[in-house]
Amino acid sequence: MSTAVQPLDVTAIRKDFPLVSRVLNGKPVIYLDSAVSGQMPLPVIERMSKYERDEHTNVHRGVSTLSQQATDYFEAAREKVRRFIGAASIREIVWTRGTTEAINLVAQTFGRMMVKEGDEILLSGMEHHANIVPWQMLAEEKGATIKVIPMTDDGELILESLDELITDRTKLLGVVHVSNVLGTVNPVKEIIARAHARGVPVLVDGAQAVPHLQVDVKDLDADFYVFSGHKLSGPTGIGVLYGKLAHLEAMPPWQGGGSMIRSVTWEKTTYVAAPGKFEAGTPPIAAAIGLGKAIDYLTALGLDRIAAHEHDLLVYATERLTRIPGLRILGTAKQKASVISFVVEGIHPHDMGSLLDGEGVVVRAGHHCAQPVMARFNVPATTRASFAYFNTREEVDVLVSAVEKAIELFK
Repeated sequence: MSTAVQPLDVTAIRKDFPLVSRVLNGKPVIYLDSAVSGQMPLPVIERMSKYERDEHTNVHRGVSTLSQQATDYFEAAREKVRRFIGAASIREIVWTRGTTEAINLVAQTFGRMMVKEGDEILLSGMEHHANIVPWQMLAEEKGATIKVIPMTDDGELILESLDELITDRTKLLGVVHVSNVLGTVNPVKEIIARAHARGVPVLVDGAQAVPHLQVDVKDLDADFYVFSGHKLSGPTGIGVLYGKLAHLEAMPPWQGGGSMIRSVTWEKTTYVAAPGKFEAGTPPIAAAIGLGKAIDYLTALGLDRIAAHEHDLLVYATERLTRIPGLRILGTAKQKASVISFVVEGIHPHDMGSLLDGEGVVVRAGHHCAQPVMARFNVPATTRASFAYFNTREEVDVLVSAVEKAIELFK
């Protein structure tokens, strides 16, 4: 019996994304920038609009029917996240503004508890700035050191270096699940196991992974796993920190205010249990409900089907782009998500991005908040095309033709 995955009905799916039918500057919009922000399908937009139009009120603090309903919707979204990533309890799901805030939360609480002068924090060489700068700030404050896992020219981490890099002074390892520049899918389960064998907790940046892979935090045994809603066909302003409950219970709050307290007197304040103690103030209610709806949408499509479609686009685009003389793709790992960063001899990536925009092709050009990666490959920037489940091979063809046209202009 065949185990082939049923293909997506991309034609039907595209009807849920008004942007892909837009014409801009006389050209149909080809949106190849999902790695920076995924498009929201109409069911997500409509669900958020319904909350804002018909259900808007605050949560957790009212006896009214509206407030109780809003709380139910808000907490139902937390449960959807729990199931989506395989967490054991909703108490392990903390709402944040995004991946960046989630990492800062861990750095400023767990990190401050763990890291002392002379200690070490180990990061991979392909991290986004969001998983570098907070740890640098902590290291500077504590007198600690940042160490880096190197990578090959193909964009794969050199795991053999872990035996030397992890020492008795290593207090935390931070690693990206999927590189936003190289597309590399890192073997985080193996990395976590090797770190845990030395008693080192691990934070995984899953921002680029959750849109493309089935994530099970219990199977990975991650101590912390973080991601953003807007990468996952949801809204901006919402993100998730998953943390093992034992860690979250031991961590102090990092912001004070309403909602996160049990009692307040002039002499002392006591706090509610996790996750509430990390969620001071009014939360992003509509965004959380929208993220829950985005998870519903993706789950209904089937993550396995999404992955198969995006992999087909990645292979097709890679084959076509590599035929172009003078074009070099950064990141050729064996395990890779649907991201292609490239440079073309004689054309600055910003110029390439602008020329592609003139053809209606929306890509990202720059250092992608990953300047150490740019330095590793000795380039100032790249042009990055990233594919989602609503993209087509025909759109890849437009990308390739636009790149070839840009090259002709520079001859």
